[in-house]
Parts: sequence; structure tokens; C-alpha cells
Amino acid sequence: MNFTSLVVPLLLSGTAVYALWKKVDVYGALTDGAAEGLRVLLRIVPALVGLLTAVSMFRASGAMDWLAGLCAPVLSRLGIPAELTPLMIIRPVSGGGALAVGSELMKTYGPDSYTGRVAAVMLGSTETTFYTIAVYFGAAGITRTRHTVPAALAADLMGFAASALAVRLWFGTS
Repeated sequence: MNFTSLVVPLLLSGTAVYALWKKVDVYGALTDGAAEGLRVLLRIVPALVGLLTAVSMFRASGAMDWLAGLCAPVLSRLGIPAELTPLMIIRPVSGGGALAVGSELMKTYGPDSYTGRVAAVMLGSTETTFYTIAVYFGAAGITRTRHTVPAALAADLMGFAASALAVRLWFGTS
């Protein structure tokens, strides 16, 4: 048995001993935390349902395909395959949707293709911006995001471009 397999049991035991030493009502703290978690969940679920519904409607309407065709010339000049446009559109909105698109890209082009590698790096180096903003701002009760959305989307765009550049420099385009 190595030390890494003991980390979690030691951490839990240490926390229990510390709580006993400080005379903390652990069960009360647990139930209070669970109640607060449910209150946060009730505040953020409406925003998440709306967000996921909008993503589904956007894909089903054909607007994603239209936007992908519109973006293709600009992306090709940046060295980003046009096939990645749906991934770049979905990623800031839905992590699950982005994984589904990425999986489809891997099946179609292969994980060791330029497109597959760029898709994998994009998935790992960008964020589900709107989901994250909905969760954190909803939990904190913030309704005005000010500069958060533009700054986060700019960071996502840089992440997309940097992903393609990194794959091109590391692996080439073939």
C-alpha cells in the first residue's frame, strides 16, 4: 500500500479529529451546507435550463451550419479547419455539447489528424463561458455581468487560435 492510497482516508480522519478537538457539530454543518447547496441550485437551474434550451434550438434551426459557413474563410486564414466551427460555437455555451461535437470530429477525422488534435486542445484550453457565468453569477445573485462576457469570449477566441497554433507548431498540419 502506498501513501497516495492513504491520502483521502487520512484527510477525512484528520478533519474528523480536528472537528472533535474544536467541538464542531459536524452533522449540523453538513446539513446546513446541504441546505445552502439546494438554495444555490434553485437559483441557478432556471438559467441553466434556458441556456441548454437555447443551444438545442440554435443547432436544430440550422443557424449553426449557416454561421459555420460564414466563418470558414476567416478561420482558414488563421489555420483553423472550418470543420471546427461548430465546436468553437458550442464550447462557450455547453461543455456536454462541445464534447459531443469533439467526439464526432474524432470519429470523422481521427484523433491523430490535425483536425482531431486541434479539437482536443481546444476542448482542454477553453471554457464553457456562459455556463460558468450562469453558475457563478447566479449563485452570487449578480445580474449585471458588465465586462465579464466580452473578456471571457475574447479569452476563448485566443484559446481557439492558440490551440491551432500550438498543434501546428508541435505536430505540423498533416
